[in-house]
Amino acid sequence: MDAFCRLSGLDPLWDWNRTWYTANPDLTQCFQNTVLVWVPCIYLWLLAPFYCLHLYCHDRGRIQMSCLCTSKMALGFLLASFGFVEFFYILLERSQEIQQHMVFLLSPIIRSMTVILALCIIQFERVRGCRSSIFLFLFWVLAVVCSLVPLRAKIQLAMDEGIASDIVRYLAFFSYFTIQLAQLFLCCFADQPPEGKTVLEKNPCPVKDASFLSKILFWWFTGLVVKGYRTPLAAEDLWTLREEDTSNKIISELQEDWTAECAKIQKQEKELASGVALGSRLPDQAQLLRKLQKEQSSGFFLLRTLARNFGPYFLTGTLCIIFHDAFMFAIPQVLSLLLGFMRDEDAPLWKGYFYATLMFLLSCLQSLFNHQYMYTCFTVGMRVKTAVMGLVYRKSLVINSTSRRTCTVGEIVNLVSADTQKLMDFVVYFNAVWLAPIEIALCLFFLWQHLGPSALAGIATVILIFPLNGFIAKKRSKLQEIQMKFMDGRIRLMNEILNGIKILKFYAWEKAFLEQVLGQREKELKALKKSQILYSISIASFNSSSFLIAFAMFGVYVTLDDRNVLDAQKVFVSMALINILKTPLSQLPFAISTTMQAVVSLRRLGKYLCSEELKVDNVSKTPLSSGKGPTHAYRKILLFVDRINVHVPRGSLVAVVGHVGSGKSSLLSAMLGETEKRSGRVAVKGSVAYVPQQAWIQNATVQDNVIFGRDKLKSWYNRVLEACALMPDLDILPAGDATEIGEKGLNLSGGQKQRVSLARAVYRKADVYLLDDPLSAVDAHVGQHIFDKVVGPKGVLRDKTRILVTHGMSFLPQADHILVLVDGEITESGSYQELLSRHGAFADFIHTFANTERKESAIQRAGSRRSNARLSMVDFMPFSRDLSQEQLIGGDTTNTNLQNMEPVSETDQEQVPEDLGKLTVVDKARTGRVRLDMYQKYFKTIGLAIIIPIVFLYAFQQGASLAYNYWLSMWADDPVVNGTQIDTDLKLTVFGALGFVQGIAIFGTTVAISICGIIASRHLHMDLLNNVLHSPMSFFECTPSGNLLNRFAKEIDAIDCMVPDGLKMMLSYVFKLMEVCIIVLMATPFAAVIILPLAFLYAFVQSFYVATSCQLRRLEAVSRSPIYTHFNETVQGASVIRAFGEQTRFIQQANKRVDFNQTSYFPRFVATRWLAVNLEFVGNGVVLAAAILSVMGRSTLSPGIVGLAVSHSLQVTGILSWIVRSWTDVENNIVSVERVNEYADTAKEASWSIEGSSLPPAWPQRGTLEFQDYGLQYRKGLELALKGITLQIHERERVGIVGRTGAGKSSLALGIFRILEAAKGKIFIDGVNIADIGLHDLRSRITIIPQDPVLFSGSLRMNLDPFDTYTDEEVWRSLELAHLKNFVSNLPDKLNHECSEGGENLSLGQRQLVCLARALLRKTKILVLDEATAAVDLETDTLIQSTIRTQFEDCTVLTIAHRLNTIMDYTRVIVMDRGHISEMDSPANLIAQRGQFYRMCREAGLV
Repeated sequence: MDAFCRLSGLDPLWDWNRTWYTANPDLTQCFQNTVLVWVPCIYLWLLAPFYCLHLYCHDRGRIQMSCLCTSKMALGFLLASFGFVEFFYILLERSQEIQQHMVFLLSPIIRSMTVILALCIIQFERVRGCRSSIFLFLFWVLAVVCSLVPLRAKIQLAMDEGIASDIVRYLAFFSYFTIQLAQLFLCCFADQPPEGKTVLEKNPCPVKDASFLSKILFWWFTGLVVKGYRTPLAAEDLWTLREEDTSNKIISELQEDWTAECAKIQKQEKELASGVALGSRLPDQAQLLRKLQKEQSSGFFLLRTLARNFGPYFLTGTLCIIFHDAFMFAIPQVLSLLLGFMRDEDAPLWKGYFYATLMFLLSCLQSLFNHQYMYTCFTVGMRVKTAVMGLVYRKSLVINSTSRRTCTVGEIVNLVSADTQKLMDFVVYFNAVWLAPIEIALCLFFLWQHLGPSALAGIATVILIFPLNGFIAKKRSKLQEIQMKFMDGRIRLMNEILNGIKILKFYAWEKAFLEQVLGQREKELKALKKSQILYSISIASFNSSSFLIAFAMFGVYVTLDDRNVLDAQKVFVSMALINILKTPLSQLPFAISTTMQAVVSLRRLGKYLCSEELKVDNVSKTPLSSGKGPTHAYRKILLFVDRINVHVPRGSLVAVVGHVGSGKSSLLSAMLGETEKRSGRVAVKGSVAYVPQQAWIQNATVQDNVIFGRDKLKSWYNRVLEACALMPDLDILPAGDATEIGEKGLNLSGGQKQRVSLARAVYRKADVYLLDDPLSAVDAHVGQHIFDKVVGPKGVLRDKTRILVTHGMSFLPQADHILVLVDGEITESGSYQELLSRHGAFADFIHTFANTERKESAIQRAGSRRSNARLSMVDFMPFSRDLSQEQLIGGDTTNTNLQNMEPVSETDQEQVPEDLGKLTVVDKARTGRVRLDMYQKYFKTIGLAIIIPIVFLYAFQQGASLAYNYWLSMWADDPVVNGTQIDTDLKLTVFGALGFVQGIAIFGTTVAISICGIIASRHLHMDLLNNVLHSPMSFFECTPSGNLLNRFAKEIDAIDCMVPDGLKMMLSYVFKLMEVCIIVLMATPFAAVIILPLAFLYAFVQSFYVATSCQLRRLEAVSRSPIYTHFNETVQGASVIRAFGEQTRFIQQANKRVDFNQTSYFPRFVATRWLAVNLEFVGNGVVLAAAILSVMGRSTLSPGIVGLAVSHSLQVTGILSWIVRSWTDVENNIVSVERVNEYADTAKEASWSIEGSSLPPAWPQRGTLEFQDYGLQYRKGLELALKGITLQIHERERVGIVGRTGAGKSSLALGIFRILEAAKGKIFIDGVNIADIGLHDLRSRITIIPQDPVLFSGSLRMNLDPFDTYTDEEVWRSLELAHLKNFVSNLPDKLNHECSEGGENLSLGQRQLVCLARALLRKTKILVLDEATAAVDLETDTLIQSTIRTQFEDCTVLTIAHRLNTIMDYTRVIVMDRGHISEMDSPANLIAQRGQFYRMCREAGLV
């Protein structure tokens, strides 16, 4: 190269004396004309082929020529022409001695050819749809940087010699440089989108339109931040998801891979199974091992599938973090050079500025790469979350019942919430697992360079701190498991309390459950407290780690040899390295624990995703041929439905009867393919519709529930509603069929839910109808109406095949065929007459139970058509525009008082207001910044007495830190006498003492804050629990249980852990920042000029960010609930969804909800990156200021103080971003205080007990009831539901209450129990006005047997007697009377038998009997019986009725009757009509009067 340059008469390529050892540095002419020109060219020519190949593989469509592209081309041609002109100019001017000008001749031609290549690439990018090019951006950056040196030289020359000497050359060069700059500037913008890809989305994500520069600095996000600062963001302000982030795109790709993996797993299993000799059973251990192995491998397969899909993108992030590390380690080396420069008084000034600038540039690059890495990780995390949620959701639609039983709904929802979160954390921290050890090794290597073997002392300290933290982490994870166990218990309990809140109120059991919840909570907080104290030790040891390492290394270094001197370079470069060392040290344990948790989550997810699915061949389904097809042949052999052969001809009505638990529902499950087939076959021709025994209702409008995803055909729809007797209910509901139904059909009565469920099936127009006892929950006359209009021989479904499971005897004569099931076998089958004439079990059954109903058939044929026509028109006329109360009480069948409806005046009734039918109050996102009073509320709960000392402790801790750092700088500046420093021992002791004091102060502050957090969260949880339990029933009807559970789980968890942790971090970093500022100002007071504006800029950026971030966090939280609600609903209604074949629609809905949640999650994490990148430039500004000012004041400053200032300023970027992050965390989590506090201001019911009330302990002794002009309304402004009821009920009287739906039967009971307070008038029990006594005093002294039997998880004994007031003998006696003694004594645990959630492990009939046992145990003088015989077969019904007749003889009994035959022997019957009492007398007299009661009896076939 030198020879080549010498040819052209230039100096050699490199000359140290000209470039480095001089006060005026410059590069040689040869270097300027060769290397600087060729570097960008070599870059472009070398990498262009690879880049073009990349473009060739990724076609995004063609981009039209735009102004931007045209400008780039024009400028490019100008640049190229400069080179050619220069080339020819030299050729012409110097043609004689061309040999001597080879360098000048080659450079322009190479330059021009390269520019032409760049132009070709621009065109190729345009054709392939690349809108912003990182490749060319870097090329122009290189070109401009390489031109800077010649530019400086030219300017210098012009200043020395004047511009006139060679004006053409100068102008050419300056123009050339300007055009290069222009090209670089143009490269910062993105081109227009490709043709055909014009945006159809209404609010596309701007990242697509962003240029490369905007992407790395996240400037494309600024628009949203500004918008969020001006007005609080709403969901419609958020961008739609990019296509590659949507559920459809992600899951469709992943599903194929996962299906293939599953096939592999099953193949493995089959091989294993065939490997075991048939007939030989594996020993239990081997089976367990096999199971564990399967779980391990399924988790591994899931990871592999995810890696295959998201790995490549993740690796780009990994590349960024490697670059980041390289820059990070370069900074201390530059610092070392800077401090060397400070010490060397002869060094030229420019070197100081050079080092200062270099440090600034390295810091900036480090920031950029770090945030690109984080952005990649979060994007991958988000996609993994979408993918896993999609897989779990799809699985829950195909999982078979055996596998489904192994996991509760809660566990499945947990997979979606908790385990996906663990996987997201894993993606972010995974790289730290292998990178951190490398970083630690590098740090120690550089420390060894500075301090020699003393660095080993540092390693020893690290090795000591590690096991301590490892031990603490292990203990904490154990404590966390304990805490989570108690928390799960508490949430499960809360879930049950909310589901059975009505029962708790009726029985006055709130206190017992309150105690249970608080008991769990105390245990949970105890574990949390221990865990927090351990955590404080770990934080203190970690925060003091830099001091401990430094103390060990410097101590060993100075004591080893007197000649070892600590100067500024050694001290502060070591300190900078130790600060770098802290990050991997803190990340490693966290990364390892995150990885472990992720492995567990993967295993759980894998296990669920590999669990068995419903086999397609359980039922062979064939479409219905148009002719009269052959009969359906059903064959089935099951575990519990034994050897069954059934042929059902097309279009026939088959009734299935049998006792509770005889396998009727299982038979239908078999026909649906829901149960596993052991042998035989099941064939179904045509489409199927299914009505389950317990209606499954979606949280949607009535219309959506009925049409269930089909198009609405007006006339058919109305016909279906008419047939299912839903018209009258729609008149009563506030917005007709647009009324929203709450979760699980919350605001419908049992009968209404069942009818909606039936209407959904009828609307389908299917070929085969499987009806699982749909008529049990409705009143007798409504049941008859539905049978006639829908199921019976003249009903809407008369031409369809109907299989009806029923307990109603009256419908049997009209069935074409009857199957009698006993213990899973068909004992008899045939038509009604055939079975009667056989005189078998069926005949006895009928004779016993149908006496009362036998007369019916004759009258029915004649009278019922007329009466039904009247029934559906007249008797149901809309009453109070309020509620259908077909029944009273159920756990979740609450009366429909729609709390949040405004009354509708008669005039504007026509236009139904939008929110009229809304029932549930959607979880709303608050807007704007968190109000100050939330902080006040939080700190007030803690108390000022604790807060002030904490602040002092913090100040003290930072003072100690400042002192030991300053002490170090003084030590470093100590003069060296004869190669040693004096008093090293004293210096070391003071240094150690100061550091030790700081460590203790840190421990003190963290413990204090943790304990404050626990005090606050205990109070807040207690208030929340009290507020919720004291809320009236109406509150639970319009608040979805999901919202409440969310408060108890997520929000309380945030107050427990997140708020105190955020406060700890924020305070420690704020004080740390103050310390850094003080140190920088001590060194260079002039820095104030720079620090102040930067502080304002910082505050400005932060205020923008916090407003936006908080709102995004809220939006994200609010959009998360619907995902879980929908999940919950789907898991519970999976069999219905499958029966109707609606899986695809539900999957679309789930995708929509997940995507909607991600639209707010994506900007949320980008906001953090936007903030961090912009802030770190502010922080790097502080580094630059400190360094440059130190260089300027070199003459007055000592190296020690400069080292102190610069090494501290290097920490500013980290500190700033941590402050904002922790500040935002506190703001975001203090929102939890706000949300927990929401329910403090809602209406509460009257107090539970009244102090000093003079109620006799045995009240009521007689059991008399008196109503005086009693009126009741469901809400202020609504018409009264009961109007002026005056009535006296004497002791031991048995009164039946009857009436049409909505007549006010249930309202009476609600009034007696004060579930609703009186609007006017009074109720007296034994002469005591019930409004004057506490609610618990009242409710615990009277009893109700509700319609829907609700059990809580816990022992059977707890379900009967939560307060432990009765002896075991009394409990057994009540069980015996309730006909449950045999059943319970056969259970292994007897009274301690664990009931599962909602009592799922008992049949419906058994649960009903448990409710009867409760009433028998309490034995109060007044019993209200809400006809609790809905889902019970006739025998159980008779048992209950006879028990009530014998055991409650000396009590006053009020029965809300749905079947008239049960009250025919009562002393009095009250007929309610539209809130009035229309008739009241003994049953015989009322029939004689031939009024309304007579008509009802005639409809039911009793007269």
